[in-house]
Amino acid sequence: MTTADRKQASAEDRLGQANACYEQAVFGGDAAALVEADRHLTGIEADLALARGRILHARFLDDRVEDPRELALFERAAELFEQLGEDRGAGEALFWIGTVHQVVRQDENAAAPAFARARELASRAGDRLTMSYVLRHLAFIEQGAGRLDAARDLLTESTRLRRELGFTAGVAANLIGLAYLAGEQGRSDEAERLLDEAAELAAGSEAYGVARWVDQARAALSG
Repeated sequence: MTTADRKQASAEDRLGQANACYEQAVFGGDAAALVEADRHLTGIEADLALARGRILHARFLDDRVEDPRELALFERAAELFEQLGEDRGAGEALFWIGTVHQVVRQDENAAAPAFARARELASRAGDRLTMSYVLRHLAFIEQGAGRLDAARDLLTESTRLRRELGFTAGVAANLIGLAYLAGEQGRSDEAERLLDEAAELAAGSEAYGVARWVDQARAALSG
């Protein structure tokens, strides 16, 4: 299940439960059900803030223009999920907070604490998908600091999780990152094999954006 599917199912479930609480309060005479209704609606608000933030991030990746609402939406989502005590949602929101700092604002010092907290919460919630994203982006921090072996270990673990989940496009994206690391460490044959597999997986999963990244990596590593 993709992140989007998971959030859609969650929102639908929350809305159904909120409506059930309304009927329980109005027709069943149980005013205490309204407290639970508020909780479900808070969850919907958190889900929506997270989804809107992710859409704004996709727009940033397309036009490279920061929308200041993106960070605010992720921060709101994290606040609401933490208020609800939902580690899975809070971990995902914190990952995106870190991503805004790292990818949008190029500030890895600000990103690192958010990633660390996201890793903790994703581990506690058993959220392997978010964990795979966190490990991927922590690998970028290690790579930027010249700690290539540590970066490779993190990205390899992220890739293992994605293979387990059947997240084929995400595996392909990670293999590109591993190819860059192999190239930096002088392992050109390994880099080529990784890019070949990434291209195959991207084509098989119709991940055309990732396929373009493969072409860009080939050009960069052959230069």
